[in-house]
Amino acid sequence: MLKYIFHRIIYSLPVLFGVLLVTFVLARSVPGDPCKSILGEKATADVCARFLHEKGLDRSIAEQFVIYLNDLAHGNFGESIRFHRPITQILVERLPLTVELGFTALILACLIGIPLGMISALKHNSAADIATMVGANVGVSMPVFWLGLMLAYVFALLLKDTPFWLPPSGRLSAGLSSMPFYEVWGWYDKGDAPKLLQFVSNLYIFNAFITGDWQLMRDAIKHLILPSVALSTIPMAVIARMTRSSMLQVTQMDYVRTARAKGLHERVVIFRHIFRNALLPLVTVIGLQFGVIFSGAILTETIFSLAGVGRSLYEAITARDYPIIQGFTVVIAIGYIVLNLLVDLSYGFLDPRIRIE
Repeated sequence: MLKYIFHRIIYSLPVLFGVLLVTFVLARSVPGDPCKSILGEKATADVCARFLHEKGLDRSIAEQFVIYLNDLAHGNFGESIRFHRPITQILVERLPLTVELGFTALILACLIGIPLGMISALKHNSAADIATMVGANVGVSMPVFWLGLMLAYVFALLLKDTPFWLPPSGRLSAGLSSMPFYEVWGWYDKGDAPKLLQFVSNLYIFNAFITGDWQLMRDAIKHLILPSVALSTIPMAVIARMTRSSMLQVTQMDYVRTARAKGLHERVVIFRHIFRNALLPLVTVIGLQFGVIFSGAILTETIFSLAGVGRSLYEAITARDYPIIQGFTVVIAIGYIVLNLLVDLSYGFLDPRIRIE
């Protein structure tokens, strides 16, 4: 197993290098000047020449890329052109929100999509099957930005002053705060606390659970409901359709008919023989939805005014803030590679033939 993990990591390095190279070149190929985007009317020719020289942007793309790889090899993601702050610090502040939002949306998509797909497969060609597939097709067809606006309109405006009201924007209610997680470990100065503890402290739900601040947890979950629902709709529909398709294929296998002929309880046949053997393609699709969720997070965070990685990437692209684009893309690519590695490793636990091989 360790040998397999090592080989997968080695094979992932060219992929990561390709992502770095393509992102680096595309970011600098987009029309526009970071000096004019950031300084606006103050961007005279002399000021821009000095600005580009200070940031090293007056060199060739190849030379800039070599310098960036050298900095990256030493753990330096660079400094934001617009904010004049280290990229690592911005990541510590922005990435936790996207992680919470992404995993909440993915869990929601699995909790609803898998049972719907199972019901649709077990009641093939019934009214429930048709209704589920129609709903899945509608879910795939709805743009995230439209659904987000509709959810905000319904739950924040139409249901205002009712128990069903939900906040349409922000991450926490005004004036609400709690003891950061790093203070639990004795780091009372944020600047001195390790980046990992700062990152964990910005995971509000996890931080509230560790510190026992249940009011913070309720408020953080309440603010995540609408963006999570909007972000999970497309993955939910894809997971439901894949669950149905995979289970229908397994149902036709000889060992399922044999299990029923032996007199096994239908529940045992469904969960031990059908669903378990239908998990391999389903797990693959769930892993791929991670990328869909991160791409949808850009629109979702913008609509619901959430300061996460998606919204920061959009603002960095419009402002031509290359270090943020590159740093955030590297982290997302690493996360995607790690998640795909976990999906590959799960095959060995789901299928004994793969584990034995």
